[in-house]
Amino acid sequence: MLALARWLMRGLPYAVGGAALATLVPWLFWLGAAIAALVTLRKGFAPALPVIIAAALPAGFWWSQGDVIPLASVLLVTLMAVVLRERMRWSEALLAGTFVAAAMVQFGIFSLPGDMGPMLEQLRQGSPDVDRMLTELANQGYDTQMLAAIVVGGVTGLVVLIASIACLALARSWQAGLYNPGGFREEFHALRLAPKELAVLAVLCVVGMMLGGHALAVLGWIPLLVAGIALVHGYIGLKGMNGLWLVAFYVLLITTWPTILIVLLLGLIDTFANIRARLARGN
Repeated sequence: MLALARWLMRGLPYAVGGAALATLVPWLFWLGAAIAALVTLRKGFAPALPVIIAAALPAGFWWSQGDVIPLASVLLVTLMAVVLRERMRWSEALLAGTFVAAAMVQFGIFSLPGDMGPMLEQLRQGSPDVDRMLTELANQGYDTQMLAAIVVGGVTGLVVLIASIACLALARSWQAGLYNPGGFREEFHALRLAPKELAVLAVLCVVGMMLGGHALAVLGWIPLLVAGIALVHGYIGLKGMNGLWLVAFYVLLITTWPTILIVLLLGLIDTFANIRARLARGN
């Protein structure tokens, strides 16, 4: 896709047209968001504003049709691109994206409009286990419609945050491929949360839970997960291992919960131990 990125960066009209067309096509919003992020990373927010608007306008149309994910992704990836360009730290960009995504969830941006009753009824009919669980919650005094709204909002926010991080990584890889070959690999391999960043994330998650805001608890583990993934990439790179190890790693990550927990633990340990620095000294 580097050839596409090279064509887009030939001039502003190319990037504007590419972002608008990509976001207009269903399920290609991620490409429009990545284009907006690429121009933002390369030129800054103000020069990239026409591209951002070009991506946001079709996404706004999809919002009016009930799909909030494209516009939320464009806005979120743009924010993270601005932070990454100004601060040059992936960890700070991830934290900023997580907090804003959590705010979107908390303000109900991702909640489905209208009554949740029909959706709950479909779930009850589709799965006896879900039916029993919902009945038990209702018997315990919980508002199942409110719980369903929280779950839908949290899951949608999670999808938006992960999609935005992936779009930012794609844009950064394009930028490195065009202007700094190998730079993205080196940058991503070095990604880790600093102890103070982890502390800020933990405090905000706890405060959010105490104030009744569950969004940060749902999304707050994502920066640590990305840091753990970066650690695995960095370890495989330092050891010169075959790329098939990464394929196997991602298969396990996508298909098994224990792998996710292990990666989170690795990210947590690396925050304090800086494992890659120790490995580099050992080599």
